[in-house]
Parts: sequence; C-alpha cells; structure tokens
Amino acid sequence: MTAAEEFPAAQTALDEYRNLEEDMSRPEVASDPEKMRKLGRRHAELAQIVSVYRQYATLCDDYEAAKEMASEDPDFEEEAKRLEAEMPEVREKLRTALIPRDPDDARDTIMEIKAGAGGEEAALFAGDLLRMYTRYAERRGWTVAIQSENSTELGGIKDVQIAIRAKGAVAPADGVWASLKYEGGVHRVQRIPVTESQGRIQTSAAGVIVFPEADEDDDEIEIDPKDLKIDIFMSSGPGGQSVNTTYSAVRMTHIPTGIVVSMQDEKSQIQNRAAALRVLKSRLLAMKHEQEAAEAADMRHSQVRSLDRSERIRTYNFPENRIVDHRTNYKAYNLDQVLDGDLQAVIDSDIQADEAARLAAAQQ
Repeated sequence: MTAAEEFPAAQTALDEYRNLEEDMSRPEVASDPEKMRKLGRRHAELAQIVSVYRQYATLCDDYEAAKEMASEDPDFEEEAKRLEAEMPEVREKLRTALIPRDPDDARDTIMEIKAGAGGEEAALFAGDLLRMYTRYAERRGWTVAIQSENSTELGGIKDVQIAIRAKGAVAPADGVWASLKYEGGVHRVQRIPVTESQGRIQTSAAGVIVFPEADEDDDEIEIDPKDLKIDIFMSSGPGGQSVNTTYSAVRMTHIPTGIVVSMQDEKSQIQNRAAALRVLKSRLLAMKHEQEAAEAADMRHSQVRSLDRSERIRTYNFPENRIVDHRTNYKAYNLDQVLDGDLQAVIDSDIQADEAARLAAAQQ
C-alpha cells in the first residue's frame, strides 16, 4: 500500500497545497494583500501536514526499494529493517498532523481585560495582566495595539482592548490565537494591595476575554449597514477627563445581537469607525464559531464571561510567588517571571491538554 492509499486525506492536502502555491504566484493575487493573507494562512495550515506526509511517502518508497534490492545485496536488507523501524513513529506523526485543528489558530487575536471584584486593587492587577501579555507578545515577535483603554488615577486599568498580531503569514501552531485562546476566563490574584495599610492579603480578580480577529474582507461575516447604530462622542481619559476637543470616538451597536463596540484610540473618527467595524466582525465571527462548537458538543471556544472571582481559571499568589492553572493543575513558583512575559510553560500546559483531548476523540 502506498502512502497516498494509506492516507488519502494527506494526499488531498498535498494537492491543495500545490494549487495554493500556483495561485499565490499569480501577479493578480500577489498584488492583493488581503487575498495573499487569506491564501497564506491556508498554505501555512497545510504546511505541517505536507511536510510530514512527504517524509512518510519518501520513507515508504525507500523501504520498498530496499526490500527489492535485499535479495541481491545483504546491506539493503539491513537498510530495509532500519527504514521499517522508523515508519511507526513517522506514521503516528502524520496521524496527529491530520487531526483537525481549530480553524482560527493562525488568526490574530482581540483581547479584552476588565477589572472585576476588588476595586482599585483589581484595576491594578488588570494593568499587570496587560503588561504580562504585552511582554509575552514581544517575546513571540508579535505586535500589540491598544484599541481602547479606560484607566484609573492610580495607574490601574478598568478595561482595555488590544489587538495582538503576528507579522506575516504563520503556521497555525505559531498563530496568536493558537496560544492565547486559552487565556479567556477569570484570573484571580492574592497579594497585599498597595492601598492596604495593615498588611492583609486581599483576593481580587480580573476577567480576560479573547476572540480571533476577522479579516477586513472575511467572507464568513457580512454586516448590513442598516443593522448598525453609530454614536459619535468625545474621547476621554482617566477619571473621565477629555483627551481632545473633537468628536472622534465611535460607539457602534449591532442591533440584531446587541453587541456594542467603542473605539477612541485612533486619531480620527474614520479610523475609529474602521477599527470598531473590524472588532465587531471579530465578535460576530467568534459568536458564529462558538455556536457551531456548541452544536458539535465541543465547547473549546467557550469563554468564562462572568467576573465572579469563584469562576477562575488561574490564580496568581504573590506571597508565595506561585501561579496555578486550575484547568490543567499546572503549578510553578516563578510568578515574577510569568508576569514579565515568561508565560509559555503555562500556555503549553493548556495546549498539551487540548491536543490530548483532540487525539483521544479522533481515536474513538
């Protein structure tokens, strides 16, 4: 049996991969950044499958050739045994690569961080989370753009929305969403607040919501202008003070769903309107995929949207320098490093748990 006969899905992926390369080499496509971005994302998605499939196909061909020559040369018999011994590992790698990934893994990400229970201390912790994700993004070579921010006079964050983006097309495993989709939920902190005069440890919380960012020309989501209510207002800063004297901030309401997006950090009303529309499309895309996941009894996309401190995914304990992820039981005593952006080990625990679950489901 040939590799193509054993893994027809891999051969199909290879055929699509080759067609994509032809499409991407056409001048009319190469000159269209959005088209190239979309094709590049799919090309990167297939690249891992194609790489392992080619390795497996070469291994199978070499094995068959060595078997044919073994009767004439004993050295080829040893070569055939060596190649045969390598095949199970590569075959398993290919099976794993063929497990359907989250279709949004290669997308960029919109993240919202909101102070929850705990007053000013919660706002300060939300600011710590913003710095943690910003530094983690810098380590990964991603860019971070603040789209809206509502801060406090003590330097905390009441709420902030950021766009985290990779530079160019990336493989799904290296996408922003592939790593940050696990961050949605309630993050709990235990520490002595700067506002605490008696040295008592306080527990507070901040909520994080993440969703994949839609492309400007995303075919999955269409918004009828008649479904939008747009309000224009003056940008404001900490404590509600006015940032400028022009009405450049935009509040966009999607009437059918009730989703509201506010944008004020761009320089003009037109830019804020475009940014708000893209975030709205991203929210609608996330809602669509979450509904699809629910129908398929697969809630990996779901987010803990309550800011109640009991619905936590992670605890940051400052007195013990400890971080705990309650979904995977990951625990480490390097909280200071994690808050400085060294977050990969924590995220890897979530990725590994998710991959194990997908692999187990595929084998049923």
